[in-house]
Formats: sequence, C-alpha cells, structure tokens
Amino acid sequence: MLSLRKFSPRSFDWVLLLAVALLLAIGLSAIYSVDLSRGQTLYYFRRQLISAAIGFVLLAIVSMTHYTFFRSAAKIVYGVSLALLLAVIVFGATIRGTRGWFAIAGFSFEPVELAKIGIIFLLAYIVYHFGRRFERPLFFFGTGFIAFILMALVMIQPDLGSALIIGAIWFGIMLLVGVRKLYLISFVGAGICMAIVAWFFLLHPYQKDRVLMFIDPQRDPLGSGYNSIQAIIAVGAGGFWGRGLGFGSQSQLRFLPEAQTDFIFTVIAEELGLAGVLAMLVLFTVVFWRLLILIRRSPDDFASVTISGISILLFTQLMINVGANIGLLPITGVTLPFISYGGSSLIVNLFLIGVAESMVQKKY
Repeated sequence: MLSLRKFSPRSFDWVLLLAVALLLAIGLSAIYSVDLSRGQTLYYFRRQLISAAIGFVLLAIVSMTHYTFFRSAAKIVYGVSLALLLAVIVFGATIRGTRGWFAIAGFSFEPVELAKIGIIFLLAYIVYHFGRRFERPLFFFGTGFIAFILMALVMIQPDLGSALIIGAIWFGIMLLVGVRKLYLISFVGAGICMAIVAWFFLLHPYQKDRVLMFIDPQRDPLGSGYNSIQAIIAVGAGGFWGRGLGFGSQSQLRFLPEAQTDFIFTVIAEELGLAGVLAMLVLFTVVFWRLLILIRRSPDDFASVTISGISILLFTQLMINVGANIGLLPITGVTLPFISYGGSSLIVNLFLIGVAESMVQKKY
C-alpha cells in the first residue's frame, strides 16, 4: 500500500511541498509575533508547531498511499464526519459562540474539518461512478442533498463560514463537471431562500451584526464594527515593507482580539507590509498552479475531482479570509490556509496536500 519510491523527483511534486512549507513559515512567524504580545510562553506558536509536525507526518504517509484507498473509503469518511457533526451538537464544547469542538485533555478538534474531507471524497466518488451522465437531475439534486445535510448540521452549531465553504466545494465541482445551467439557476434561487430563512431563524445576533458591520462598520465602531475597523487600519499601516515582526501596534497592543486566527492576514500586512502580502499571494499562486498540473495528470475522474475539490477548498478559504480582513466580505471566522493558528485546520490542509500528491502516482 505504501511506496517510498513516491518521494523520487519524478513521482513527487516538491515545488508544491516547498510552497506549502514557506506559507507555513510565514504563518508561524506571524503567530510568533502575536505571542510576543501575550507573554513569554509562546502558547499559540508551540501548539501550531506541534500541529505542523503532525500534519507533515500525515502528508508523508498519505502521499505514499495508493489513491484508490481514498476512493474505497469515501463513504466511510463522509459517514463518520456526519456522525461527528451530530455528536458535537450534543456533546461538543462551545468556543466563541460556536458549539463545534470536541475538547479532550487540553486539545480540541473540529469535526467540520473532517466534513470538508468527506464531502470532497464522496462527490469525487459519485462523479467517478456516475458515468459522466451529469445532466441527470438525480446527480445534481442528489449531490446537493448530500452537501445540504452537512451544511445544515454546521449551521446549527452555528458556523456560517464553514457552511459556506462546504457549499462552495459542491457548487464549484458542479460547475467543473458541467451540469445543466437550469440546475445552477435553481440552486442560486434556493440559496437565496436559505439565506432568508437563516437570517430569521438560524443566525445568532452576533452573526447578524457581522453582516451589518460589513455594510457599515461605523454604525458601532466600539462594538460590533470594532474588529473590522481595526483590521483595515492594520492593513493600511504596514506600508510597503511593514513595521517589522513584533512591532505592529494593532497586533502587539491587542487591538485585534483574534489576531492569530481570523485576522492573521492583518498581522502580516502590518508587520511585513505589502511586500510580505505579495510574497504570500505568490506562494498561494504556486500552490494552485501545481494543483492544476496534478489535475491534468490525474489517472481518472475520482482523482481529478478530488484535487479540484481541494483547490476549491483552499481558494475559498483564502478569498473569504482576505476579503474579510480588507473589508470586502463579512467576518465569518474562516482561517487562512497554512497560516492561521488552528491545529485541526492545519492538519487537515496538510493531509489534503498529501492526498493530492498521492493521486498522480500512476502517471510518473
């Protein structure tokens, strides 16, 4: 099942791995800087370093695994993620207003991160077995129902950002496989209806405030609009070269309460400046470029759809996080891939890079 030959230059995309490692280094630097303002324990930095080590071990193991293993495990992964999402609603711990964590021995795990893997694997599995008959209503509405179940459970927590990401993965894959436009129009209409229902019955007051603050942050500058305003100030204060690691006033003086997670981009923009932001975006561009190459080298539909789903996941997280930090999108608590603090998110993202690497081993 495992093959060390996978790590040969002809069988492993070392450029992709290098780009991911450099993104992680930028993230660790920013988290280290945030920790400096909170004392000498380096709490977040140490935990992120441990998560990175676990993630890279998983990446190495997974990349040596034959991709058909993930195809055979697709239903199981989706089923387990569904069960965990149900369990976390009842037994989970509440952190920052969301009941979406299992807390064990000082560590926490978000089942929604596994759900992202589950929806990618299962959609790829269905595409592989559907015989390219994507115009059939059963394919579109059946896969939509599969995604909707996960989204509904995530919204109950409630976690709007993760629900949007799961929906984006499904919608992006539907676009890529070429379903009928009528179905897509129906989906958009249903999405609008769901948004209305969510606004009146599902969203908590603080989530509604985030949307309203996106429209007009100045309506409550010291309350709900505070984080958005401080993030924009931090981004603009960095200039081209930045103020230097550990010298950002917004992050070091704790103007941003979640600087290590939701607002890590603002830390980079303030302390490393536009130069640091451009370097980060170039590295993300390299990641997506290499994933595109892996898609083209995929041996079958399952592999190509899986890598496409991984690309959509990372791209959606990037756009939502950066958009929220510069005031173009509401703040939804979505992390920046490989950079934001968060063990579950980092380990899952590194795991998925390993999965992408494993998908093309038969083509070399």
